[in-house]
Amino acid sequence: MSTVRATYTARHFVLFGSRCQVHRSLPGRTNLRGLATSTEGTLKKTGLYEFHIKNDAKMVPFAGYQMPVAYGNVGQGASHAHVRTDAGLFDVGHMVQSNFRGHTVTAFLEWLTPSSLTSLAPYTSTLSVLLNEKGGIIDDTVITKHSEDAYYVVTNAGRRDRDLAWFKEKLEEWNASDSAKSGKVEHEILEDWGLVALQGPAAAQYLQRLTSFDLRELTFGKSAFVPIEGFNLHVARGGYTGEDGFEISIPPSQTLDVTKLLCNAPVQLAGLGARDSLRVEAGMCLYGNDLDEDTTPVEAGLSWVIGKERKETGGFIGAEGVRKHLKDGPPRRRVGFIVDGAPARQGAQIYSSPQKELIGAVTSGIPSPMLGKNIAMGYVKSGFHKKGTEVDIDVRNRMRKAIVTPMPFMKPNYWRG
Repeated sequence: MSTVRATYTARHFVLFGSRCQVHRSLPGRTNLRGLATSTEGTLKKTGLYEFHIKNDAKMVPFAGYQMPVAYGNVGQGASHAHVRTDAGLFDVGHMVQSNFRGHTVTAFLEWLTPSSLTSLAPYTSTLSVLLNEKGGIIDDTVITKHSEDAYYVVTNAGRRDRDLAWFKEKLEEWNASDSAKSGKVEHEILEDWGLVALQGPAAAQYLQRLTSFDLRELTFGKSAFVPIEGFNLHVARGGYTGEDGFEISIPPSQTLDVTKLLCNAPVQLAGLGARDSLRVEAGMCLYGNDLDEDTTPVEAGLSWVIGKERKETGGFIGAEGVRKHLKDGPPRRRVGFIVDGAPARQGAQIYSSPQKELIGAVTSGIPSPMLGKNIAMGYVKSGFHKKGTEVDIDVRNRMRKAIVTPMPFMKPNYWRG
C-alpha cells in the first residue's frame, strides 16, 4: 500500500487469562455517523459485550448496539498501525447474518441485486448492493454462494430494520409469483451469532496455528468450513481494512471460547476507531456516510459489482435507474482527495478551483495514520472527478486545497495465492 510508516508504533500485548492488555498507547479520534442517539437502555449487545468490558473497552452507541471504539489506553493510531503491521481482532457481531435457501434462490438474489450469481463458484463471495426501485442503494452486502440452492448473506446492523422488511416483502412477492414454481425461497436470520474479523498481514500465520486446514488454499473472496480447536466454523477470507484477513462466523454458544483462542499475543483487540480509519485508507464505503438510498452504485464507484451481462439485460430491481447512469454517465461521482492543512470531515463542502462553484461534499475524512496525510472521500459533479483535479474544501470556514486522488489510498494486501 505505498506504505509510509507513521510515527505510531504498535506495542506488544500480554495475555492475562482471557484478558488482552496493552502496555502503551497513542491518542486518536473517530468520526462515525453510526455513533448515534439511542439511550444505553435501548441498545443491543453482541455476545462479546462482557468480554469487551473485561478488556477495558470504551463502549459507544453504534448502529443500535453498544460497541467497543477502543480498548484501555490504546489510541486509534496505535491500534490502526498494529493492524497494518501485524494483526487485530474486531467484533463485528452486530452485523446481520442470514441464510437464503431454495431451488430458485439464485434467481431471487439476482432479482434483489445486480450481481451475477449464476456464474459465481461455490464458496465464493462477492460484494453487492440491495437496490430500491429507483436504483438507490438500500444497503451494501457480502453474498457468499455455498451452492445453487444456498447462500450466506451479511448486511449492515444500522440497516437491519430496513433490510429485513425489504427481504420479507420481496420474498412474499417472489414466492407468490410464477418465478417460484420450481421452489420457494426461505430466509433464516442467524440471530445472536458471533462474527469476528481477524485482520492484518500476520492474520493467516496466527489462525493457521489453530487449524489443520491449509489456509493457503483459501484465497481472497473464498470461504470454507474450517476446524478451529474442535469447532467447525464458516471462515471467509476478506474484510474491511484492505489487509489480508478472515471473517469468522460463530454459533452463539461458541463465540466467547473462539474469540479467546483468537485473542492471543500478539493479536490485539481493535475497535470502531481503527476500523473506520483503516477502511477509509482502503477506500471502502460506510453506509450512511458514503452510501444511501439516493445514491446509485454507478455514482458510488461500485459499477464493478454489476455483472457484465446484467448491465445489458437488467432484470434486477432498480435496473432502469442504474442502466441510465451507465449509459449517460452519473451526475456525480465518489472520489478520493488528499487535503492540505487540516482533515476534511463528513459534510465539508467542496468547491471548484478557482471558480468557487459548489460541486459536492465530503462523506468521510481522516488524517491517515500510515500516509501521514489528510485523506477524504466524497461526491463531486461529473467533470470534476478526474485524477489530479484541484478543488477547495471548506474546513471549519477556511478553504483548504485538495487534489482528486485515486482510491484506495493504500494498495490492498489481499492474499490471492
